[in-house]
Amino acid sequence: MVNGVGVSPPIQEGEEYDVTIEDIGKEGDGVAKIENFVVFVPNTKVGDEVTIKITKVLRTLAFGELADGDSEDSSSQDIKEEEEVEEEIETIEL
Repeated sequence: MVNGVGVSPPIQEGEEYDVTIEDIGKEGDGVAKIENFVVFVPNTKVGDEVTIKITKVLRTLAFGELADGDSEDSSSQDIKEEEEVEEEIETIEL
C-alpha cells in the first residue's frame, strides 16, 4: 500500500509531463489531468498545451510548475493545505 490508498500515483515528483490545461481551479490555478490524476499548475489558462515539472505529489492530487522555457514568470507557488485542495477538486467538474 502506497500513500494510504493502495495504488501509487501515476506521476512522480521532479518528472516532466506534456499536458493540456482543462479547467481553472477556484484559486486561479490551471487544472490538468495525467491518467485522471489532478495536477494544479499556476500561471496557465484553459487550452494551454505546456510542459510541466511536478513539484509535489499528494495522495489524491499534485502540483506542478511550468518547465523552463514555458513561462515568463516561473515564480514558486504557494502550497495549499491538502484539505483545501480536496475541497477545490470537489467543485471542479471535468
